[in-house]
Amino acid sequence: MGLSEIRKEYLDFFASKEHAVIPSAKLIPENDPTTLFTGSGMQPMLPYLLGQKHPAGKRIADSQKCLRVQDIEDIGDNRHTTFFEMLGNWSLGDYFKEEQIPWMFEFLTDTETGLGLDPKRIYVTIFAGDNSIGIPKDTESAELWKTAFATKNITANVVDNAEINGMQGGRIFSYDEKKNWWSRAGVPSNMPVGEPGGPDTEMFWDVAPVGAPAVAGGLSEPIHANSAYANLPCHVNCDCGRFMEIGNNVFMQYIKTESGFAELPQRNVDFGGGLERLTAAVLDNPDVFQIDVFQEMITILERISGKKYADVDIQYFRIILDHIRAATFLLADGVFPSNKDQGYFTRRLLRRAIRFARLLGIEKPFVSELAQSVITSYEDAYQNLRKQQSTILSECTKEENKFLKTLQAGLLKINQDLQNRGSINGQQAFELYSTYGFPIEMILEEAQKLSKTVDVEGFHKEFHENMKMHQDLSRTASAGKFKGGLIDHSDMSVKYHTATHLLHKALKIVLGDHVEQKGSNITPERLRFDFSHPDKMTPEQIKQTEQITNEQIQRDLSVTHEEMSVAQAKEKGALGLFEHKYGDKVSVYTVGDFSCEICGGPHVEHTGTLGTFKITKEESASAGVRRIKAVLE
Repeated sequence: MGLSEIRKEYLDFFASKEHAVIPSAKLIPENDPTTLFTGSGMQPMLPYLLGQKHPAGKRIADSQKCLRVQDIEDIGDNRHTTFFEMLGNWSLGDYFKEEQIPWMFEFLTDTETGLGLDPKRIYVTIFAGDNSIGIPKDTESAELWKTAFATKNITANVVDNAEINGMQGGRIFSYDEKKNWWSRAGVPSNMPVGEPGGPDTEMFWDVAPVGAPAVAGGLSEPIHANSAYANLPCHVNCDCGRFMEIGNNVFMQYIKTESGFAELPQRNVDFGGGLERLTAAVLDNPDVFQIDVFQEMITILERISGKKYADVDIQYFRIILDHIRAATFLLADGVFPSNKDQGYFTRRLLRRAIRFARLLGIEKPFVSELAQSVITSYEDAYQNLRKQQSTILSECTKEENKFLKTLQAGLLKINQDLQNRGSINGQQAFELYSTYGFPIEMILEEAQKLSKTVDVEGFHKEFHENMKMHQDLSRTASAGKFKGGLIDHSDMSVKYHTATHLLHKALKIVLGDHVEQKGSNITPERLRFDFSHPDKMTPEQIKQTEQITNEQIQRDLSVTHEEMSVAQAKEKGALGLFEHKYGDKVSVYTVGDFSCEICGGPHVEHTGTLGTFKITKEESASAGVRRIKAVLE
């Protein structure tokens, strides 16, 4: 089975368990100002996990597009990617552990209804408990796993302290809150009062059991003995590479109170499993970059570079494959290369791929050819890739040509520096990296041509110091920029959310029906609204937009909420991105006789509570996208 078949197998499996299958949300979170991208399957579901009613019911399943750019510099191993799909199923106050664990074991191991993985190569973890907060060891999950393994005639012993004593013949391993507890705030001690959380139980695949032959992707038996962790005990959470996490069941069971922890009245289940990793497990290949969706891309890279994937440059191949796929999906969701916000990462992904392609000897444009391969591999599941194909390929070509000019200028700078001095110190090497985008490998390559030296250790010191400074600044900026946010449903955030609906309709009236929402960011201090429009707004258009919005506020319109089918929503005239798939039912908010949109909420009950709407800034967000910042006074 390939990736598409496994996605379908999973969704069909949970549809047979009476789950509503819903489409993936976009990579740009809607009404969640706490993060730039959708980074987990849980993220779009969080309001429903916190108690809001889901229009599709209490049992939900999907495959969610995700992007994590925090560790972009670490991409290149056999299992990590920036973009990935997360298979997910949820129980919103319905079933719990007794159903979820047997279902997951069936899906992973059954040859008829599931993936048919060898159960002898599956290992699981549970929460060890924490007596200091009155939460016991998750023996319930352990017993359910024991029963499941017993159906395959496997004795599943429970082992504690595996990180100290190793595997000890175990099948089920207990870990503390750093490994097997979930909350938005992390470990229990970091959770604020009112925050839900609970134990989780993870599933691991043994990628190369003892005695297995050598495998592609740089892994061979004995993996642990050949790793940097050879002097430490091997266990399922070891970083040696032998065990690959393929899924995690989160049991949202507790809520933090002033006096400790109490049972949640609505207990939820959240499963998340990486589709690429599950595909690699089914193919019995520990390298996620050798699954089917990457094969044509690898063939293209091998052809234009003259090198093979299995060569010593395997890390460069993986970086290029990962980054082009991620950038293609970002472009499909309307995130064009720029120097700010989400667009910065589209630019960074494309340019980093181009840099590493140079290390493979690729100097001619190649990005659009790889992007086309991504579109072809995924278009059946994500039809907006095909619809946005010309835009995606055009943006790839434009960004590549722009960056190739920058690289050329950088090469001249390197050669000048090397001609004028005998070596390049760490600070100079880092300046070449930060200004022209040259990785240390490219600087070394140019230096070797002229028999000059580079202070690699000094470069890494400068790099890590600057990365730490950048991360600290990012956290500080995020704390100010994303303080509060709609996700906490504060009164001002809810008001701003309703104001965006009024603004959206007002812009359509003033500028035309071509206006579509391209993103929003809401804090208790202001709203930010991105929309499609080719030109800078005139002062008259800005004034007219403010006037129309404030008129609707002064009318004190009532805001009503309904759940209906997509067809009914269209008939009602609701605004929505209908090129994206919705579930069978959608949530629709109507503001008097003025505005009607598909939206998850929440909103105020009457517009008269909003105050006075004022646009503080109108600017370009990216090509063909304008941005408005506004406040309520």
